[in-house]
Amino acid sequence: MEKVLIAGEWREAHASGGFRAEDPKTGQAIGPEYPVSRWEDCDLALNAATEAFKEMRGIELEKIAAFLEQYAANLEVNADALVAMAASETALPASPRLSQVELPRTTGQLRQAAAAAREGSWQNVVIDTKNNIRTHFAPIGPVVVFGPNNFPFAFNGIAGGDFAAAIAAGNPVIAKAHPSHPGTSRLLAEQALAAVKQTGLPAATVQMIYALANEDGLRLVSDPRTAATGFTGSSAGGLRLKAAADAVGKPIYLEMSSINPVVVLPAALQERGETIARELATSCLMGSGQFCTSPNMILLTQSPEAESFVATMTSAFEAAPSQPLLSRGGLEHLSKCVDELVGAGAKVVTGGKREPGAAFCYDNTILRVSGADWLEAPETLEKEAFGNATMVVMAKNVDEAQQIVEHMEGNLTGALYSANSGADDADYDRMAPALRARVGRLLNDKAPTGVAVSPAMNHGGPYPSTGHPGFTSVGIPVAIHRFAKLDCYDNVRAHRLPKALQDKNPNGTMWRSIDGSWSRGDVAGS
Repeated sequence: MEKVLIAGEWREAHASGGFRAEDPKTGQAIGPEYPVSRWEDCDLALNAATEAFKEMRGIELEKIAAFLEQYAANLEVNADALVAMAASETALPASPRLSQVELPRTTGQLRQAAAAAREGSWQNVVIDTKNNIRTHFAPIGPVVVFGPNNFPFAFNGIAGGDFAAAIAAGNPVIAKAHPSHPGTSRLLAEQALAAVKQTGLPAATVQMIYALANEDGLRLVSDPRTAATGFTGSSAGGLRLKAAADAVGKPIYLEMSSINPVVVLPAALQERGETIARELATSCLMGSGQFCTSPNMILLTQSPEAESFVATMTSAFEAAPSQPLLSRGGLEHLSKCVDELVGAGAKVVTGGKREPGAAFCYDNTILRVSGADWLEAPETLEKEAFGNATMVVMAKNVDEAQQIVEHMEGNLTGALYSANSGADDADYDRMAPALRARVGRLLNDKAPTGVAVSPAMNHGGPYPSTGHPGFTSVGIPVAIHRFAKLDCYDNVRAHRLPKALQDKNPNGTMWRSIDGSWSRGDVAGS
């Protein structure tokens, strides 16, 4: 059985059982056995992280940045092995998806986090010289990160965005790997540990456990030694963790569920409906629909052009071969969701069933429901079918479409397709404010699938897409704030202040608010 990473060492796990990864193309178990850790492993990791944090609080920003950059470099050197392992465990294409898109994105966000750590402006330093009060964001303590199954590199608990943000803030991380790609997580953790040793960070800066019993996961996020948690996954799992963390006042940041509605306005349908239909079909089926921002709902208004749109999408769905889903559980969840949507009144346009054979494949699926029926049961029809399925909602007119948007829950994204001619500007002006209130990212004339690693990106949104609408899991430096606390120093002697709060700017590049004005300089008169 593989070992867990605790306190800088690969150790035999205190295991209650084991599991193996499965090949989504064959349904067969592959690779070695990985442990399901008992609480003893969590306890050891929390103790080690607590000790590591005592040392990390005094570490120079440059050392944190050096670790993130070294880790990125290590991943690039070992890219071939990482890509091969991830491809075998997820059935995602080695090229271009893993080698040319996701791994470069992962190393890129690690380097963005390094740059933010080194430059330091993420701390939002505020200096009030008159009252001698100084404030900044500072590390919060040991952070637990639960990684999802759909991005084995870029959202992995030991390498992804939550990990990078938590480390950039100066915190040690305990990663809980996803059972769909344990071998990939092990290879990533090996390179993270190597970078820890290469840059001289505390041994327990990065630790990893493969799997836990549900009750131990709840205990982990609510333990007094855990400072904060990042989670990407199902609503059911996320809400259980949130309840446990909330019960003891521990911050937890969740990314859970989103149907990512796309509204195609009537004039856009008339102008280029076929083009938009094909674009959205590609967006819906990319990665078998297993993207956080894949369109699960397309809102149209009744017209001959709308019927042509549905026909074009249907042809595209039927022509595209279905790809394996990431896991057996994902296949079962998608099948159950489609059955529940049909039970609630949706009609199957195409697909709607598992494919025969051992592969984790489901037919490319389009469902359809009228706007009136959707409004009768939004709670049951607004269900995320995570995978290669989407639902067309056919509204009677723009008024009904606006009502539908106003009844939606919170989402990560919402898109509006409008006419290039501007013929539907009035419709856009009605729909956009309603959609704006319900999404973290509003798109215009653009499919939502895909998340740019940009400082301006918001990969968050109102509940239930995330647990808090004020935070993003993508977008350095803003994402770092989830894993920081606000430290205030009142009348503390100058030499006792953290470097970022002293009169002299510690690096000459950090932006600080000094007596109400943003500056990269020193405090006047110092």
